[in-house]
Amino acid sequence: MKSMKQDDNDMDDIHQRLQRSDRANLTTDPASPGAWERVKLARHPDRPYTLDYIEMIFEGFEEIHGDRRFADDPAIVAGFAKFQGEPCVIAGHQKGRTTKQRQQRNFGMAKPEGYRKALRVMKIAEKFSRPVFTFIDTTGAYPGIDAEERGQAEAIAYNLREMAKLRVPVIVTVTGEGGSGGALALGVGDRVLMLENSIYSVISPEGCASILWRDAGYAEQAAKALKLTAQDLVQFGLIDAIVPEPEGGAHSDPREMADILQAYLTDALSLVSALSERDRLDRRYEKFRMMGEFDEVKN
Repeated sequence: MKSMKQDDNDMDDIHQRLQRSDRANLTTDPASPGAWERVKLARHPDRPYTLDYIEMIFEGFEEIHGDRRFADDPAIVAGFAKFQGEPCVIAGHQKGRTTKQRQQRNFGMAKPEGYRKALRVMKIAEKFSRPVFTFIDTTGAYPGIDAEERGQAEAIAYNLREMAKLRVPVIVTVTGEGGSGGALALGVGDRVLMLENSIYSVISPEGCASILWRDAGYAEQAAKALKLTAQDLVQFGLIDAIVPEPEGGAHSDPREMADILQAYLTDALSLVSALSERDRLDRRYEKFRMMGEFDEVKN
C-alpha cells in the first residue's frame, strides 16, 4: 500500500510530465506555412473528419441519435466505442463529403439538439466512468432563426458549464476549423490538442475582415491578426499540444495522420487518467479560468 508521501511524489511526477509536454510544443519552424495557408489547409475538402478518425482509431463505434427533447442533429456524431481496448465515449462535428452529405449535416454547423445530444453521451460516460474524446471541426454554431428559437446560446453555455464539471477524463482535439462558441461547446477538457494545420478562433478571417475593413478581401490580413493557428494558441496557453501532420497536410495521408493522432490521444489520456478526480477537475477549472488574463508591463 502506498504511503501519502509516495502518492505526493507520483502527483509531482505527473505534473512535471504535463509541463514538459506543454513546453515541448512551444517551438515553431520559421519556414512553416503562414496563418492564411493554414486556414486553407484546415478547410481542405479531403481533410479527415470525425467519422474518419473514429473508423481509423477506435473500435466498435455505436452511434446514438437525438437529444430526447427535439430531434437528431447530423452535424454532430456521438456514441460509444473502444480506445485501445477500453470503453470510451466520442462526440464530434461532421461536415460531410458530397454535396448531399454536406446539406444533410448542415456543413458541420450544429443546432441546439446537436450540442444536447453530445452532452447526453458525455453524461452517460460520467455515469459509467468512461473517458470522453471530442473532435472539433466547424465554422461555428448554426445561426438560423430556428436554432435561436430552440435555445442555441443556452445549449452552448450549458455544455460549457457541464463539461467543466465532468468527473471523467476529457480529451479535446481540434482537427480542422474551430469556430467560436460552436467549437467551444465541445472544447472544455483536460487536454486540448490541435492538429498542426487546424485553426481556432472567435470569428472567421472573412467575418473579421468584413467588420474591421468592411471588405472580406482582407481575410488574409485578418487571419494573421487573429492569431488563430495552433502555433499561436499554444504560446498563449489556450491549448496544450500541437499534433504534427504528414507533409502536405492531414488530407495527404489520412492513415498516417490517424496513427500520429492516436499516439497523442494515448499519451494525453494516460496523463490525465493518472490524476485524481479532484486534481483533474481543479486543473481543468484553472486552465479555462486563466484564459484571457494578461499582465500589463509598463516600461
